[in-house]
Amino acid sequence: MTIDTGIHTSDVIVIGGGTGGYSTALRAASLGLDVVLVERDKVGGTCLHRGCIPSKAMLHAAELVDGIAEARERWGVKATVDSVDWGALVATRDDIVARNHKGVEAHLAHAGVRVVRGGARLTAPRTVRVEGVQDLTARRAIVLATGSRPRMLPGLVPDGRRVVTSDDALFAPGLPASVLVLGGGAIGVEYASFHRSMGAEVTLVEAADRIVPLEDADVSRHLTRGLKKRGIDVQAGARLLDAELLDDGVRARVRTARGETRTVTADRLLVAVGRAPVTEGLDLAAAGLTTDERGFVAPADWNRLETAVPGVHVVGDLLPPPSLGLAHASFEEGLLVAETLAGVPSAPVDYAAVPRVTYSSPQTASVGLTEAEARARGHEVAVDTMPLTAVAKGMVHGQGGMVKVVAEAGGGQVLGVHLVGPHVSEMIAESQLIVGWDAEPADVARHVHAHPTLSEAVGEVFLTLAGRGLHQQ
Repeated sequence: MTIDTGIHTSDVIVIGGGTGGYSTALRAASLGLDVVLVERDKVGGTCLHRGCIPSKAMLHAAELVDGIAEARERWGVKATVDSVDWGALVATRDDIVARNHKGVEAHLAHAGVRVVRGGARLTAPRTVRVEGVQDLTARRAIVLATGSRPRMLPGLVPDGRRVVTSDDALFAPGLPASVLVLGGGAIGVEYASFHRSMGAEVTLVEAADRIVPLEDADVSRHLTRGLKKRGIDVQAGARLLDAELLDDGVRARVRTARGETRTVTADRLLVAVGRAPVTEGLDLAAAGLTTDERGFVAPADWNRLETAVPGVHVVGDLLPPPSLGLAHASFEEGLLVAETLAGVPSAPVDYAAVPRVTYSSPQTASVGLTEAEARARGHEVAVDTMPLTAVAKGMVHGQGGMVKVVAEAGGGQVLGVHLVGPHVSEMIAESQLIVGWDAEPADVARHVHAHPTLSEAVGEVFLTLAGRGLHQQ
């Protein structure tokens, strides 16, 4: 999908073909706008090719391995994993990615979006030069969607084998016998979980005083318990002092929360300490744009995601908080910008109602405010927490976990819902609607949850908060 060389004028130019960019392009084209999408690599971006999709494919394989262990240890099914055919696993993962990639390309082609391959550089607020291809001009707007890259720690240089980033961890050769993971956010926890399922000895180091530090404290506590139960050495409040490359791995010194210095030797050091926005080569100054001190391109108008330069909008990982740096948030940002440019009424993104999921074992899923955030904002809250093992289906799964709901005291609106346990990534949609629609516990308590299910625990918590509890004392 390319267009002829020369100068081309369109309604909208989108720079970056990741989730934020291609969603903007697809929606704008569906609304009758002439759209050009510039992408220097492959449409789909980090999420499709190096992040969300391949990592969740691998985590599904890990779940199957865990299921065999559970079958043997809990249910008397005498099954074992003889070995993991790494090549076959990778081939299945890559096939899933390739089919998704072809699907995105087909959607863009069907929508009439013209895709230009190459690196883009701004030359003015409405003009773009695609290196080696052509100059482009936008009648209405330019949308910046160039995504992010992994952050690295000083002194660590990834080599794709002994030191890897979250972008290339899945593509490193083979399965290591031991891994040191730096970073206890969602990405680090997921990689720690995957490698443990595949038999590796795993040490997880997080500088904050708890893992997944942006989540509710009870989520961190239950997740830590679940990971430790699986044999992962979780070191919160710890930091890397230094790391030495060995012929076949790394030797690192870690300062623990107690002030002790530990030496950790591992086949692989996986760095997952966050992501940084990518603006290099864009020449933002040519369009009158600047970044903030963290490298983000902040909008002047969050209701339109428009920068201080009229006609230049931004979506995805270039946005600072409260944007979440999540693919599904980028989809909503893309819809908002496209509809804004087409003159279609569109509500601003409600980031509090965007779900957050960690696909580890156990999983976490949350939406809305944590208990601490709610109290810090001056809310008087009513909180109820229920272990998943308090319902029959939770006992069947046997993985622990919990449901926690934070609501305004006195029967007021639900402010946040927090889940830990098996399959909670598939359970959060209900809570997303509850928080997004400003529902109250009594509103939810009127609706019957199927028995026996894991989601029954969600219903039980709302029944309790509404004064109609059945199985909670």
